[in-house]
Amino acid sequence: MPILTESLEIIMMLCFGSSWPFNVVKSYKARTTKGKSLVFLCLVIVGYTAGIINKVITFDPTMFIKWLSLSVYCLNVIMVTIDLLLYIRNYRLDKLAALEKEN
Repeated sequence: MPILTESLEIIMMLCFGSSWPFNVVKSYKARTTKGKSLVFLCLVIVGYTAGIINKVITFDPTMFIKWLSLSVYCLNVIMVTIDLLLYIRNYRLDKLAALEKEN
């Protein structure tokens, strides 16, 4: 049964994670924070981090599926972190644009 539950979790994480590359590209091209939520990004990172901690605590090195599951969590948290860094960049760009508009 652990293989089935891990497999289903991996499928869920791949479905969630498949949207992040598109979101990262959109954030990069948009150069603005409009339509983005810092709180949402932080909550997603906290959630993925909790999942990673759970995988580390319950880790069984003899089961390849556990390695795969942990890898998917790590990949997702990396992508969301990149999006968070782009949010910070875009926030600064928004501030600069507002200053230029005032002058």
